[in-house]
Amino acid sequence: MTEVTTTGADLPRLRELNSLSIVRALRDHPPSTVTELSQRTGLSRPAVDVIAQGLVTDGWASVLEPGASSAVGRPARRYQFRAGAGHVLGVDVGVHKILALLADLDGNIVHSVRHAVDAEAGPAARLAELDEVVTACLEQAGKTPSDIWAVTVAVTGAVDPAGRTSFFTPLPGWKSVDLTAHLATHFSCPIVIENDCKLAALGEQWKGAATDADDIVYLLAGLRTGAGLIIDGVLRRGFGGAAGEIGALKQVRWLNAPEHLQNCPGVPSTIGPDDAAAWVFNAAREGHKAARTAVNRYVKDLAVGAAALVLTLDPQVVVFGGGFSRSADLVLDPLRRELQRLCLRTPEVRASTLGADSVALGALKLSLNEVDQRLFGGGLSAPVAPRR
Repeated sequence: MTEVTTTGADLPRLRELNSLSIVRALRDHPPSTVTELSQRTGLSRPAVDVIAQGLVTDGWASVLEPGASSAVGRPARRYQFRAGAGHVLGVDVGVHKILALLADLDGNIVHSVRHAVDAEAGPAARLAELDEVVTACLEQAGKTPSDIWAVTVAVTGAVDPAGRTSFFTPLPGWKSVDLTAHLATHFSCPIVIENDCKLAALGEQWKGAATDADDIVYLLAGLRTGAGLIIDGVLRRGFGGAAGEIGALKQVRWLNAPEHLQNCPGVPSTIGPDDAAAWVFNAAREGHKAARTAVNRYVKDLAVGAAALVLTLDPQVVVFGGGFSRSADLVLDPLRRELQRLCLRTPEVRASTLGADSVALGALKLSLNEVDQRLFGGGLSAPVAPRR
């Protein structure tokens, strides 16, 4: 960006744009000198000097004073983006838990709170637990809702453009919940509601098993099976938010695939449906014949939907995630063999490295993306004087 002659009416906007160019030049770069910032932005060195000092005053940047040096003359001071200028929230509202992650603008997690929740809890009880988790996360980190620049909440079920799970959801009564309106009573920042599978895919691309990939199919494997899609580096929602919901097609067999594990012969009667799969996986490791058969049948059903997505999208990586990813040692090889049998080209198949935190981390990443969009997509629209 270069400085241009402008009218007095345009001057405040020009100053804002020049400030924004410096913020962008500091973001995701090592601490930089005025000269380096001038080269990076195209602004004159005197202009950068003035703007950088103003950004320090406003809380957008901090100064690293030069240390001792044997070089002749005084070393130049360096400026760095102040990640603590704002914070974002990523929240996973699951069937059995609610997890909130609070992070600074560099994505460094400042605090987290996780509460268990009854799978049969109604909307009022689940929303009350959500409020308790979010409040505890903020208070224990010494923050208030006004310190938060974006909130993303992951929910179970396809999310329509209005932020509701109008298609389906296993959360009792959740179709009636307007989560955006509920959170808007606490936060004045942007609030995004998104499907958990999609956000888990984003989390794996950001910090997990697929950081090197732009084309990803994420399989959420557990008592519920779902998928999240990232194509050309972009999280894909589809026109109405239902992209990747291939399990809705009964012929794919995802709806019933976990029943192979839950109904495996030999599962003790004292073990409930939620824990039966873990028992089967453990028994399969020990050579239990019926358990091995159940796992193989589960993988065959999982592979049908996975193959349909692979044939449609031709991804670089398939990530096996969700609760069953703890047993990836039993699943990955047979899943690869099934995909080789069913697909024209077989992508890499990897196990999730984020486990149960992948959804909340994806929510956190989407909040960070929202902040960056506000900062760099349409001008300096985030608070211009961050709280110190």
